[in-house]
Amino acid sequence: MAELSAAGRRYAVATVVRTQGSTPQVVGARLLVTDDEHERPMGTLGGGCVEADAILTSREVLKHGGRPVRAHALTEELAWNTGLVCGGTMWILAEPGEHALPGPDREGLRDCLHAMSDGPPTVIATLFERVGRELQFAGRVMVAGDGQLRGSLGSGDLDARVAAAALEQLPHGTPRLIPMGETHDLLIEPVAGKPRLVVAGGGHVSQAIARQALLLDFEVTILEDRPEFASPERFGGAHVRTGHVPDTLASLTYGWNSYIVVATRGHKLDGDCVLAAVRTNARYIGLLGSRRKAVLIEDMLREAGVPQARIDAIHTPVGLDLGGRTPAEIALSIMAEITRERYGANAGR
Repeated sequence: MAELSAAGRRYAVATVVRTQGSTPQVVGARLLVTDDEHERPMGTLGGGCVEADAILTSREVLKHGGRPVRAHALTEELAWNTGLVCGGTMWILAEPGEHALPGPDREGLRDCLHAMSDGPPTVIATLFERVGRELQFAGRVMVAGDGQLRGSLGSGDLDARVAAAALEQLPHGTPRLIPMGETHDLLIEPVAGKPRLVVAGGGHVSQAIARQALLLDFEVTILEDRPEFASPERFGGAHVRTGHVPDTLASLTYGWNSYIVVATRGHKLDGDCVLAAVRTNARYIGLLGSRRKAVLIEDMLREAGVPQARIDAIHTPVGLDLGGRTPAEIALSIMAEITRERYGANAGR
């Protein structure tokens, strides 16, 4: 969107704003269609004739304007013909690119770009009116991480409710459609950079954690002071920082979506790293090791004056109990716990 806008190109955006039943895409999925009919759309709404229809609708929007929201029922006949064997319904909003984010002179777009780099997260909040089973666009605002709104939905009370709902969903990092009274729905879309994982230590478990975290689209940084373990090739695209591990850990910048796992080669180094970690604002701190190690490090933190609430927040022994013992299985349990923490899920069946 930013590149097309900078080039003066026109485009339309199609967004899945509601789903019911089993669907090939989730709320928040987007497709971008340019004014060049020979140019391939960017993004996906799940493929098949649903996506083809959304592309046609987007091209009509580019020519005539408007903000239609169309329901696409994935019936048995449609599923048989397209391979979308889902049986659910998707509601897709199509709109011109210049109206896709609020604010004059592309301010909303700049807010999103800043949030996706190193800036604070923001939320796109779009209001829809329910008319039977149909949805109609009813307004949009941007909500900053401090609750401030760019734009208004026409009522101070409604703006306050929207801001509160946006801030509640923001830590989960995923789009969600929620009811706003009996007649309206609110689509909340957090915008932030990639989640960041910092792993203190470069052993076999750290190597496996890096591989799995990269698959989950984390930005991964490995901290290691041993040259023979600090080769970037061992970590498949993760950033590797050398030097004194606790000092390096303390020197990094941690945002609201940052996670730390301590998995060094010794108790003393682990303890120093955890002490450095609890003094950051990282969202999650996990410590690899035995319960005995956890008790010893907890005593050390208490003697160092670390508040008990911060000590209690450390995940140790780190990871969900999945029963595995190999480095890859331990990494899976750690990334499963981090994923649960990230989305605020209960890790139920």
